[in-house]
Amino acid sequence: MFANTYGQAFRITTFGESHGLGVGVVVDGCPSGIELDIADIQQELNRRRPGQSSITTPREETDQAEILSGVFEGKTTGTPIAIYIKNNNQISKDYSNIKDVFRPSHADFTYFHKYGNRDYRGGGRSSARETIGRVAGGAIAKKLLYQKGIDIYAYTIQIGDVCATSCDRDFIEANTIRCADRAVFHDMEQLIFKAIENKDSVGGVVELVIKNMPIGLGEPVFDRLEARLSYAIMSIPATKGIEFGAGFNSGAMFGSQYNDQISTNGFLSNNSGGTLGGISSGQDIICRFAVKPTPSIAKKQQSINIANQHIDLEIMGRHDPCIVPRIIPVAESMVALSLIDFIMLNNQRYI
Repeated sequence: MFANTYGQAFRITTFGESHGLGVGVVVDGCPSGIELDIADIQQELNRRRPGQSSITTPREETDQAEILSGVFEGKTTGTPIAIYIKNNNQISKDYSNIKDVFRPSHADFTYFHKYGNRDYRGGGRSSARETIGRVAGGAIAKKLLYQKGIDIYAYTIQIGDVCATSCDRDFIEANTIRCADRAVFHDMEQLIFKAIENKDSVGGVVELVIKNMPIGLGEPVFDRLEARLSYAIMSIPATKGIEFGAGFNSGAMFGSQYNDQISTNGFLSNNSGGTLGGISSGQDIICRFAVKPTPSIAKKQQSINIANQHIDLEIMGRHDPCIVPRIIPVAESMVALSLIDFIMLNNQRYI
C-alpha cells in the first residue's frame, strides 16, 4: 500500500504530523531544467497557512518552506525534490484533556481501532496540516501547467445557507473567505462570526474551474478524468461530496435540456462540466465540492473514551470556525497534480 503517495508519472509523497517536528513532501518525476524558486512554493503555502484572518485558526505558523534537494542553480535536476516545512507553533498541551477521548467526526475513533494507537496532538497524520505537502507539490505542478496555458482557480460559493450568485474573479483573493460575489461576502462573514460566538463551526461549498483545457485527457472506463479529479478532491480532509457541470441537478432534467449540443462554433452549453466519456472535451472543467463544518468546536458534545465510558466533551485549542477558505489552495493543488500526471502519462509536451 502506498497510501501517502499520489500520482504515477508525477508523484508526491507527503510526510509529517500536526504536532511533530515538521511536515513536507517528496516530489518525484518532475522533469529537469524547470526554473523553480522557493518563492513559487511559498506563494501557495501562504494562501493555505493558518492565522491569516479573524475567521481562521489563530495558530501562528509562517510555514516557511525549504528545498532540500532536486534543485540546483534555480532549476530542477530531474531528481526527487524534497521540501520541508518546520512546525513552530504547536501547543500540544491543548490536547491533554482528550488524550483518551474520541472527538466526534474526527479520525480518532477509526485510527485507534485500525492501528491500536493514535497521535492525539491535533490529530497527528489525520490533521489538515498534512495538506501542506500537497500544496508545496502542487505549486510545482501548477507552474508546469501554466506553461501550457492551463489555468486553475477555485472560490467559495456557499457558507452555511448563504449562497453566491455571481463570480468576480478579481475579488477572490481580496477577501478573507475567497468568495467571488461581492454582494454576499459580508453575509458569509457574519455567519462565520455567529458560529464563533456560538462556540460552533460552519461548512460550505467551493466551485473549481479549469480553463484552457486540451482535448483528450482522461482514459475510458476506470481512469476517467472526472473520476481521477474526484479521487483527488475527496482525498482532502473535510470534503464530503462532489459534482461536475450540472451535477445532481441533471437528475431533474430531460435529455433535451441537459445535452451539450454542438455547433460549428463549438458547444452550446457545458452541463457535462468539460468531459465526455471521461475524456476532456476542451471546454472548461467545472466542479463543485462540499466542505463539512470543522469538527473541533467548543460547544459541549457527547462522546466516549478508549474504555467505552461516556464523556461530555468540550474541545479546547485553536481551530478554524470555517475551513472553506483554506481548503481552496489545497483543492487547486490536487487538481494540478492530477492534470500534470495525466499529461505526462499521455506523453504530451509539458514545457
